[in-house]
Amino acid sequence: MATEAPRRTPPPTIDEFLEMEEVSSTKHEYVAGEVYALSGATQRHNLIAGNVLALLWAAARSGGCRVYGSDMRLRIGDDAMYYPDVQVVCDPTDTEPLFTTKPCVVVEVLSPSTSSIDLREKLLLYHQIESLRAYVIVFQDQRRVIRHYRAEENAWFVALHGADSQVPFPCPEVDLTLADIYQGLD
Repeated sequence: MATEAPRRTPPPTIDEFLEMEEVSSTKHEYVAGEVYALSGATQRHNLIAGNVLALLWAAARSGGCRVYGSDMRLRIGDDAMYYPDVQVVCDPTDTEPLFTTKPCVVVEVLSPSTSSIDLREKLLLYHQIESLRAYVIVFQDQRRVIRHYRAEENAWFVALHGADSQVPFPCPEVDLTLADIYQGLD
């Protein structure tokens, strides 16, 4: 009895992914042709992300920057599409209604299910975004922030923030204290 060889379906392009995502009731991220469903976030995760979003929004509202929450997609070329927890866009040419492409700040709140992706995969891909000046990773389970930031001549550096320190953001130009980021949490 002859069997037919399995047929491989080509992975979706990023444009096909966008079409699928527009009609999906579940959010997904796209990386190199693979599509990954996102799970919901905890109350703690949402409070931290909301605090950061509110503080950055308040600092940005009188300037030319826009602050987005976790429903705005971030497109990185044709390779990836993510839903960062918070992103700041100051480039007036970044006007695509379904996603951003030129953020100056991206913030991710670590979750147990996504921490390895946020700390490795996204870090590598976010470094490819020419407009990005800071990638800020906020821990849920402890008052700790890792800030990756771009300095002169395109060099990337990392700073660890804990206890009572302040986290500088380049756009909008503001320092957020860890007390502000974790406001309302233990």
